[in-house]
Order: sequence, then structure tokens, then C-alpha cells
Amino acid sequence: MEAFIHGIILALGLIVPLGVQNIFVFSQGVTQPNIFKAIPAAITAAFCDTLLIILAVFGLSMIVLQFEWIRLILLIGGIFFLLYMGKVIWSSNSAELEGKPALPIKQQILFALSVSLLNPHALLDTVGVIGTSALKYKGSEQILFAVASISVSWIWFLGLMIVGAGLKRLHIPGTLFVILNKLSALFIWGTAIYLLISLL
Repeated sequence: MEAFIHGIILALGLIVPLGVQNIFVFSQGVTQPNIFKAIPAAITAAFCDTLLIILAVFGLSMIVLQFEWIRLILLIGGIFFLLYMGKVIWSSNSAELEGKPALPIKQQILFALSVSLLNPHALLDTVGVIGTSALKYKGSEQILFAVASISVSWIWFLGLMIVGAGLKRLHIPGTLFVILNKLSALFIWGTAIYLLISLL
């Protein structure tokens, strides 16, 4: 039971803070014509987290932590990715949110894959924190730890999608979402700068 609770607390600590994945899943809840059309984004993000958690808990963390060049590649590629994502989010406006056609399923899935698997912050957190924390457990306890972390991810992303769809039904002005986008872009650029400083 300790492993299960540990997995929940650790996953919440990593997934709740504002990040690229969260922003994208939430925005799909807002921009899609109905909640069901936003499901691909939430499911893809949760599935990617599931994959990363399984790999981290059952061995990937040991590989990445032993080879510095893998970490460097993740960091350098991720910094450029975060800078680009910040630009895209900053450039969106209320007209896009209110009038632009919603992303089709294929683009939702591809975009969710990119923000989940090309984000070094998420990768390093998963490998460095969840992966290393899992090392203290063995057998069934390790499985419980992984299941707890994965469950938090699925509940969180589906919840974000539902909240986004709920806010849309309240007819909140598009300008508010523009402000949120600007703040999100600043956060993402700040993350990129933080990673660059840690790299230097």
C-alpha cells in the first residue's frame, strides 16, 4: 500500500504543475465543438505518460542516468522544441479560439504525441524522479507504484479535458483564454531558459 500511495503523491507532484501537455489537453476541451471530439488529445497524452512511466519504472532510468550524452540530446532538442511551442501558443488569439476550425483527430494525436514525447522536462522528470523512486520497490510493490502513477495521469488528463469543455459552455470571453495562452507561453519559455541554464 505504501508503494501505491507513494506513486499517487509523486505523480501528482509532477503532473499538476502547468506544462505543455496540460495546456494542449485543456485547450482541446475549449476549442473542440463537443467534449467527445477532445478525447483523442487526452487519451494520447495519458497513453504517452503510461508508456514513459512503464519504461522508467522497469529500466529506462538506469540507462539514461548512466549515459550523459543521452541526457544532453534530450535537453538540447527539448529546449528548441519548447521555444517553438511557446511561440505557437503566444501567437494564438481569441479569433482563433472562437472561430478557427478545431483540430481534426489526426492532428490532435500527432500534436499530443509531440508535446508528450519531445518535452525534455517531462521525459527527465519521468525518468529521473519516477524511475529512480521506483528503484526502492521490487516485484508486486513496483507494479503497484507504476499503476498508481499511471492512474493519476489518466484521471488528470481526462479531468483537464472536461474542465476545458465546461468552461466553453459557460461562454467565457475568448480574451481570457488569450491571456492564459500568453501566461502559458511565458511559462514554457521560462522552462526552456531553466533547462538551458542547467545545461550550461
